[in-house]
Amino acid sequence: MATIINASIDVTKIPKESLVTGKKGTYANVTVFINDETRFGNNASIAMSMSKEEREAGQEKIWLGNGRVVFTEGAVTVAEREDGPAQPVAQTADALPF
Repeated sequence: MATIINASIDVTKIPKESLVTGKKGTYANVTVFINDETRFGNNASIAMSMSKEEREAGQEKIWLGNGRVVFTEGAVTVAEREDGPAQPVAQTADALPF
């Protein structure tokens, strides 16, 4: 199932020390919340991701912005991590189109 969310974030609220430099760029780890109810036409919120320790210490979330779901085919599913190489598909002589 697919879901598309349009959102805006206030980049000035991103703490510079939270930026992570990777092989292909600089990243900010964020968490997107999809809500059942809307407020001001928005039903999605974006905040800086927090560690378990930060949450347990009661640290306040840094809210970056809001958005809204603009397309969905139904339920959103949990993504599964794809570790390791893809498994090749066995081909048989019967599977050839000629």
